[in-house]
Amino acid sequence: MYRIGELSALYDIKADTLRFYEKHGLLSPSSRSDAGYRLYNHSDSERLKFILRAKAVGFSLNDIADLLSIEVDKSNRACAEVKGLVDTKLEQVEAKLAELQHFVTSLKSLSNTCCGGPDSAEHCSILEALESSDKHIIAKKEHHHFAHSGHKD
Repeated sequence: MYRIGELSALYDIKADTLRFYEKHGLLSPSSRSDAGYRLYNHSDSERLKFILRAKAVGFSLNDIADLLSIEVDKSNRACAEVKGLVDTKLEQVEAKLAELQHFVTSLKSLSNTCCGGPDSAEHCSILEALESSDKHIIAKKEHHHFAHSGHKD
């Protein structure tokens, strides 16, 4: 049995993280000591390892809860459910990467138009571009909308 500090030290996380996972229903101590301390067994430790691995590859707490519900009832659940969760997360990450790459391109373009000199910002090309109704800036907004709505450019 592990006390909260021992289990958190084992995985190099804070005890508050374990309390947070408990609050969100992902992990709970298997018992409590007479003094009221949370006590975790080997199964709890393995569950925590699962949570941390899932988090490390980008799953949200809701995703992890879904994965855990499948994990505890594997024999009655289909592999396709797990693959579906992974594929959905992959699509979200790819959309975010595309959005971030668009931001990089736009920011580089803005940066390249500016002299960056010590003169007044009254005629700064970056501010002028952001103030304008330039199609390039509008396209950025549309791209942002498509990335979140599931549409592809």
